[in-house]
Amino acid sequence: MENEDGSCCCERDIKVHIRKSGLGDTQFSFRLRQSGGQRNTHFGDDGEYNREAPLTLQRESAHYFGYVYFRQVKDSSMKRGYFQKSLVLVSRLPYVNLFQSLLQLIAPEYFDKLEPCLEAVCNEIDQWPPPVPGQTLNLPVMGIVIQVRIPSRVDKPGSSPLKQFNQENLLPAPLVLPSVHELDLFRCFQPVLIHIQMLWELMLLGEPIVVMAPSPTISSEMVLALTSCLTPLKYCCDYRPYFTIHDSEFKEYTTRTQAPPNVVVGVTNPFFIKTLQHWPHLLRLGELKMSGDLPKQVKVKKLTKLKTLDAKPGIYTSYKIFLHKDKTLIKRLLKGIQRKRPSEVQSALLRRHLLELTQSFIIPLEHYIASLMPLQRAITPWKNQVQLMFRRQKVCGVRNPEVLLCQKNPPQIRPFRQEDFMKTLEHAGPQLTCVLKGDWLGLYRRFFKSPNFDGWYRQRHKEMTQKLEALHLEAICEANIVAWMKDKSEVEIVDLVLKLREKLIRARCHHLPVKEETLQRVGLYIETIIGSLPEDLQTVLHHH
Repeated sequence: MENEDGSCCCERDIKVHIRKSGLGDTQFSFRLRQSGGQRNTHFGDDGEYNREAPLTLQRESAHYFGYVYFRQVKDSSMKRGYFQKSLVLVSRLPYVNLFQSLLQLIAPEYFDKLEPCLEAVCNEIDQWPPPVPGQTLNLPVMGIVIQVRIPSRVDKPGSSPLKQFNQENLLPAPLVLPSVHELDLFRCFQPVLIHIQMLWELMLLGEPIVVMAPSPTISSEMVLALTSCLTPLKYCCDYRPYFTIHDSEFKEYTTRTQAPPNVVVGVTNPFFIKTLQHWPHLLRLGELKMSGDLPKQVKVKKLTKLKTLDAKPGIYTSYKIFLHKDKTLIKRLLKGIQRKRPSEVQSALLRRHLLELTQSFIIPLEHYIASLMPLQRAITPWKNQVQLMFRRQKVCGVRNPEVLLCQKNPPQIRPFRQEDFMKTLEHAGPQLTCVLKGDWLGLYRRFFKSPNFDGWYRQRHKEMTQKLEALHLEAICEANIVAWMKDKSEVEIVDLVLKLREKLIRARCHHLPVKEETLQRVGLYIETIIGSLPEDLQTVLHHH
């Protein structure tokens, strides 16, 4: 949506900042909630893609990501004396690195040549293959080939992308992107390096956070960097890399009649310092300043000092961290700055630290929830003891009391008991893999109240349930169906057919982790069972 001067409505907040910092080009991103109505998608492979992609890179059905390239230059022919225009790419995929790189190629040409250039680019993009996790894509656009690998769920966490291939067959040489989504984490966190531990905890607990930045670029990059802190754990709360007073959730976020939502919101308008003053945590960023060779670090300040529109940079919060700071990491990063270590190496160090910290926290939870799975020997096709049920059921027009043998469903996953989990931490807690000291128990107790725990538990419970259903199907395939049918009534056999069909349909619709061979065997079992019945029943079941 454009204004009369050719600019996007969401740009009103950024023009002032760009005029202060100089004219030119700027890039940033935003995320917005899809409005009401049916949430359709033009992509038929959503389910397949999401099953194979890492949780943090799944295509979202309820939100859009926007990637913006904004230009402002002096132009006396324009009414306001400036040429101001944006090119915005909208996607359901969080591929910030890929899409921002794409805009760097397209936008300058578009601003010069306008619609004809954009139409040609869109025609090229229409020919791109869909993203397939684990594959390297070659994406031609404007005479250049962008080469990038799409991460897969089976990738080892923290591993660098596999070496790109087929470069020798591509002329001209491709533009190789090291990652489809990863930011320069070190550059984003430079002013808050000594507070990484606090920021990680706040994100883990899903706390409401305001990021007040001097530009949309810094705002959006900081928010995205924060949400990536928990990898491989998915950040299950809402986040807005760049938020303005024109966004539809403005009233929802600024109301004081209820507690602030679990959102990380990035803003640039100082007006938000006043309207979001009731939020518990505010990260105020300024332009990066150096103290000698090192970036100047912001300080933690009390919320009571956040009363003026010109509040100084700092982390305004009353939060007390549960874990001690990792001074070794901070020393390594600061020494790296002094030694002019490349930013990508610094980012790799920081990313590895955050990954290991998250894994140390989550591994005890994974071990405990895995112990709630029933033993495999308990997963059998039939009841171990015959359970007799008498019921009257109409079968082919005849009502008879029949004795039914109830088919055994997969045993249930035992409930997650927080206190039982806490007892495991003494011998199998994060201290086994992490040197950080502190109140780990208190951190877990707070985590249990957060949306991130709820999201993690729901996802793991769903995966475990599907695994149980898959194991149950395999157990059925290994059973001797013909021997079982010998002394069974027609009602029991028909009941079995209907239940097996239901399981087969569910396995295919929900893409249970079952081999195709197993599903085919279940289908043959069904046909074998039906073939043993009288012809009139066979006709009914074949048309059922």
